[in-house]
Amino acid sequence: MNEERTTVLIVEDEASIRKFIKINLNRNGFNVLEAESGEEALRILYAFNPQIVVLDIMLPGMDGFDVCRQIRKDKPGIAVIMLTARSQDDDKILGLELGADDYMVKPFNPLELVARIKTILRRMNISKESHEDVISFKNLLLDIKSQKFYKNNEEVDLTPTEFSILKVFMSNIGRALSRNELLNAVWGKYYLGDLKVLDVYIRRVREKIEDNPSKPVFIETVWGYGYRWRQQD
Repeated sequence: MNEERTTVLIVEDEASIRKFIKINLNRNGFNVLEAESGEEALRILYAFNPQIVVLDIMLPGMDGFDVCRQIRKDKPGIAVIMLTARSQDDDKILGLELGADDYMVKPFNPLELVARIKTILRRMNISKESHEDVISFKNLLLDIKSQKFYKNNEEVDLTPTEFSILKVFMSNIGRALSRNELLNAVWGKYYLGDLKVLDVYIRRVREKIEDNPSKPVFIETVWGYGYRWRQQD
């Protein structure tokens, strides 16, 4: 019996780049859907529910940032990798703050894109295959099997990366985790992206779990080292 193949949606207005990405993803066993605009991407997204979206920022009409916002609003469980021809930090940070799971700057090696996709899928599958059904702490509950998170018994939408970060913290209560440990656990030991990604995601997670993100009671900063999930009485 063949394993179910992961479906990736490529959102890129340049046909040559789209074809180049598609060929390499097909060679590596992925099903590929294509869109050349943000509006078309959302129609395909709602119709076919791909697991991963490779999303260019510079699109005609609705740009990649707007598409990412809509995906996070309607389909928070779908992973997003943003593509940009720019190298400015502002684009990277904005994409991550909107909920992108990763980003790549053009031009890029297609094998690196494949590796990034596989890392995200591995992260999602590790959570699903966990032997724990739930992890709870105070008013927070992480349901591993259903990939859902609850605060005060109300569901809070998390991206795949946010879910993985919370799982690492809630499985290591009271332990100081270095930045490298967190990056290795969530993004993989061979992650070559900007290290700022971790700080952006910690900020995003705090905004979702803390009553006052500027004065966190769960995830505390260990200055010069990393972060810790605070042990509480």
